[in-house]
Amino acid sequence: QVQLVESGGGLVQAGGSLRLSCAASGLTFSTVAMGWFRQAPGTEREFVAAMSRSGGVTSYTDSVKGRFTIFRDNAKNTGYLQMNSLKPEDTAVYYCAARRADAFFSVFTRSSGYDYWGQGTQVTVSS
Repeated sequence: QVQLVESGGGLVQAGGSLRLSCAASGLTFSTVAMGWFRQAPGTEREFVAAMSRSGGVTSYTDSVKGRFTIFRDNAKNTGYLQMNSLKPEDTAVYYCAARRADAFFSVFTRSSGYDYWGQGTQVTVSS
């Protein structure tokens, strides 16, 4: 059974940093592409960042470019989202997602492209 478990969320002041982790089990992490999404109250889930199976290709939504970094450690079966210079508008529940991918360099920016999801971790940025 595949499981994704996020951690690392919390309350931080504007300008601060957090690192989210996504620990995977039940699959070989090096065979999956991964992504991070977020959902604020009253809004739809939105794409934040994605990384290819190889780790060599990444994609970010415009609002987080230059502030967030997605990366992975296949040996630890874990993906990460480093978030710097946080803003109040980054406040949301953050979800990691994964899908098995034959292609090494494809990234997936739509939530419908993912097969597995974590339970989410709350990130709150105070002004």
